[in-house]
Amino acid sequence: MTAVNRGVLYIIACGSPVARDVGRLVTLAQREGWDVCVVVTPDGRKFVDVPALALQSGHPVRTLYKNPGDPDVLPAPDAIIVAPATVNTVNKWACGIADTLALGLVVEGQGKGLPIVAMPYTNLAMGSHPAFRESLERLRAWGVTVLFGDDYFPLHPPGTGEQHRDTFPWEMALEALHTRIDAGPLGTP
Repeated sequence: MTAVNRGVLYIIACGSPVARDVGRLVTLAQREGWDVCVVVTPDGRKFVDVPALALQSGHPVRTLYKNPGDPDVLPAPDAIIVAPATVNTVNKWACGIADTLALGLVVEGQGKGLPIVAMPYTNLAMGSHPAFRESLERLRAWGVTVLFGDDYFPLHPPGTGEQHRDTFPWEMALEALHTRIDAGPLGTP
């Protein structure tokens, strides 16, 4: 049985040890009928296998803004998942800063009303910072589905992120996206 074509999903991965496994989310999304494009932050690029992700997705893996006048090499997104999302990306996003392609896409996607899921991955110390917590609440208030807290996965001590890679629940991001889409624009039926 062939999966229904759900449209184009941008998966945005930030600089985190968990980004090494973003191909798992690509596979899950493709099985559910998404045409997946992967965008990584400049620091995220340090963690991923760019050629493998390009082969897996069938699209170039983007990190930088294109030059003015150059054609877009990716189809426009219908939905976005930001996973793993870092404290840096979440805080900049909540302030409307678009100094990377990844941030520009989520800021613009939010303005277009696209369904967006953010799944941060950070340690206990960084995850406790008041600015980060305020940024998460701000994104939620604006209609972004944010998966963060012990209901999703517990925060780990600083310096142990690599040890907890296998516990990152990629499937939850995709489930949350489908729930968000089913709920309608900004969570209203």
